Amino acid sequence: MGFTIAIDGPAAAGKGTISRAVSDHFGFAHLDTGLLYRVVGARMLDGEDPVQAALALDVADLGRDDLRTAEVAQAASKVAVIADVRAALVDFQRAFARRSGGAVVDGRDIGTVICPEAEVKLYVTASAEVRATRRFHELTGKGSVITLAEVLEDVRARDDRDMNRTEAPLRPADDAVEIDTSSLSIKEAVAVAIAAVEARRQG
Repeated sequence: MGFTIAIDGPAAAGKGTISRAVSDHFGFAHLDTGLLYRVVGARMLDGEDPVQAALALDVADLGRDDLRTAEVAQAASKVAVIADVRAALVDFQRAFARRSGGAVVDGRDIGTVICPEAEVKLYVTASAEVRATRRFHELTGKGSVITLAEVLEDVRARDDRDMNRTEAPLRPADDAVEIDTSSLSIKEAVAVAIAAVEARRQG
């Protein structure tokens, strides 16, 4: 019997960290669906057609070492607005979400489009300024030469694309538990998420 935890939210809100911690806590498999779009974006930058790249997605591609760069993140956001790209990746995500033993799936439209029947839906968010600061430290820590103002502009641009796209815009599911991590530590945010899952499982 599958048990799906759908976790959505904007870039750098902490959903990836929370998702991994929740999957570890419950022993569930974890899928960062953003990586699927990053692979398609990276292959587009390599010169491939994004729809064909999505149709030919190979799990081995998720191990590419360039998927966390700012350039690939921008490309991922751009290919994510293409309806045929999203359609090509839906079946992969849904099959993973209903696997036996439980699954934690995080992305932008998991609770609203991919897995509207998920047993638990979380929406992890934070202010644009807080998210930009987090991403700035992450990027500069890896050697990127970039300013905080540039990162904030990038975060806001991605939010605008994600929230205003015609196909599966980013928004909380009607029955999602919202977690604002702006003033929470990682430990506090994870505890809130685990408590929400526990409440649903016991209920």
